[in-house]
Amino acid sequence: MVDDNSLEEVTEAHKRWSNKVESQLNKRPERKDAFHNTSEIPLKRVYTPVEMANFDYLRELGFPGEYPFTRGVQPTMYRGRFWTMRQYAGFASAEDTNKRYRFLLEQGQTGLSVAFDLPTQIGYDSDHPLAQGEVGKVGVAIDSVKDMETLFDQIPLGKVSTSMTINAPAAVLLAMYLAVAEGQGISSKDLRGTIQNDILKEYSARGTYIFPPKPSMRIITDIFSFCYKEVPQWNTISISGYHIREAGSTAVQEVAFTLADGISYVEAALDAGLNIDEFGPRLSFFFNAHLDFLEEVAKFRAARKLWANIMKERFNAKDPRSLMMRFHTQTAGCTLTAKQPKNNIVRVAFQALSAVLGGTQSLHTNSMDEAFALPSEEAVQVALRTQQLIAHESGVVDTVDPLGGSYYIEELTREIVERSQEYIAKIDELGGAPSAIEKGYIQKEIQDSAYRYQREIEKDERIVVGVNRFQIEEKPPKGLLKVDPAVRVSQIEKLKRLKEERDNEKVKGSLAKLKQGAEGDDNLMPLIVDAVKAYATLGEICDTLREVFGEYQPVGTIG
Repeated sequence: MVDDNSLEEVTEAHKRWSNKVESQLNKRPERKDAFHNTSEIPLKRVYTPVEMANFDYLRELGFPGEYPFTRGVQPTMYRGRFWTMRQYAGFASAEDTNKRYRFLLEQGQTGLSVAFDLPTQIGYDSDHPLAQGEVGKVGVAIDSVKDMETLFDQIPLGKVSTSMTINAPAAVLLAMYLAVAEGQGISSKDLRGTIQNDILKEYSARGTYIFPPKPSMRIITDIFSFCYKEVPQWNTISISGYHIREAGSTAVQEVAFTLADGISYVEAALDAGLNIDEFGPRLSFFFNAHLDFLEEVAKFRAARKLWANIMKERFNAKDPRSLMMRFHTQTAGCTLTAKQPKNNIVRVAFQALSAVLGGTQSLHTNSMDEAFALPSEEAVQVALRTQQLIAHESGVVDTVDPLGGSYYIEELTREIVERSQEYIAKIDELGGAPSAIEKGYIQKEIQDSAYRYQREIEKDERIVVGVNRFQIEEKPPKGLLKVDPAVRVSQIEKLKRLKEERDNEKVKGSLAKLKQGAEGDDNLMPLIVDAVKAYATLGEICDTLREVFGEYQPVGTIG
């Protein structure tokens, strides 16, 4: 960055400046904060070219759209096209959610993002006893392909990109989506979108798993193989750090544990006989945009650089698209406060800005009232407008990686890379991510970080505006979205009609073939598609697989 003589001059000048500052601290003291970020990386008072003494621009930074992709996966980034603006949405019935989707598309949203209710996420129909009290509460209830048809009514699937946050039963929901597209006369080869399909983080951070790791990984690689041939523009997995961060991890842990999961998915696919450059270009990622603005910008850049190196050096990928980390970002739900909820608009704005400066391909902005309930129409409009303001008014989209070259950003990016590599090496020693999860290592690391963060808040070492500082008296919020418990009654009635009207012998036959395929080594996706088209329900399909694969039982953690 500068020549050796200049570095010596900078070093001497920095010493003189530091001594001068130290001598004046009695008159102008620094805050008593411990100056470190959420990953416990100590922060210097100032950063200079000395930190970049051994910095190799072409090897470590390079140009946008070229290896190691630190500066972005596309050469022109947002000068060519803005990120996809999504609002994660789903509540109550398919009819209710369809209305919200059409409203959002009218407001300028450029992609759909489906939130499913808890019974759907763990493979139960709405009439299952365990579904009571949860139908339609945290997302939309989907029991059969008929619900999926209603969900996307009057929405041309060939013209929108759809992201579905679904994991254990991802194959079933994808099959339903394909069936709906076929009914609209749209070829599967023209569909664009993503299924989350990331089961490993469910075991370590979220909990909506069904089957044990081995059969779960089999289903995932079956999806990889099927989509390569049948749905080539579909992102077959969204390897998710978001929920790892929501569970309490640091930024470094979010990167490391997410990429360790990614390594395991690649290894599983290679073991299944797939070619790295057949499935590699369709891998995608999902990250959290948290509070520490500059740490988050550096995190996104570090993750992209690390993944490019992993795919090239560890797995010998040749296709440049296999090296590109394309990722969706969501602002941090765990940072939203019920106290002074309008403050959340500001939090979300700078979190979203960090994602844009970090080079995201897709973005969801949380709504100000989500600490209370699913977002109201007004709140979700403000959240979407936040993205549009960044895109059209802030000016940060007019040049690629505008913070690139900052002494602090580059040093922090390098630090996150190195600390993440240490975690990945430790996970490798434990036998990879599935083994590290089985041994409780990843869970314990997340739990320890979450505990430390919460203790900082409780001890007033970390200020949360409106919560432990700057409190005011407030009236209860008004206009919150409430899901009617009658949604479950309606869903049960629909299920009853479906089972009376469908060809139940055809359903039994399709489920029998699915069971036989699960007991063998057939690719399960075509069998699931056939079952869905026969109007087998989500619960029936998952129960068939439960008979063969069993259910996962969580383990303790390493002490």
